[in-house]
Amino acid sequence: MKKYTIEIQSLNEYKIRVFMQVTPEEKDHLQVMQHIEACSSQKELAQNVGFSVGKVNYVIKALLEKGYVKMHKFVKAENKKAYRYLLTKEGLKKKIGLTEAFIEIKKREYEVLQESLKQDKEKL
Repeated sequence: MKKYTIEIQSLNEYKIRVFMQVTPEEKDHLQVMQHIEACSSQKELAQNVGFSVGKVNYVIKALLEKGYVKMHKFVKAENKKAYRYLLTKEGLKKKIGLTEAFIEIKKREYEVLQESLKQDKEKL
């Protein structure tokens, strides 16, 4: 993810053009990263984020490949296939960066809506 800028083109048409916005893939990654450490299974994680188990598995594999998540095996667990997923330092940095980008985008959207509301009220 790179730096992005937001340009308000027309408040009357509610258009916002976002340069270098967060990709759909990064949105999926963020949703999974926000819940991954609190969930004990991919099924539980899928229910929390609203994805299918297959999609969660796909996203986790991508996060593992990028080094954002690591698997921790439960040695004393009865189910020897039980794993816990933990964010790495790089994963935490990515999560923070994506969260900040989302907040900035939502702030800009809020500002546009506030300005539009103000203009509509002035018309009354």
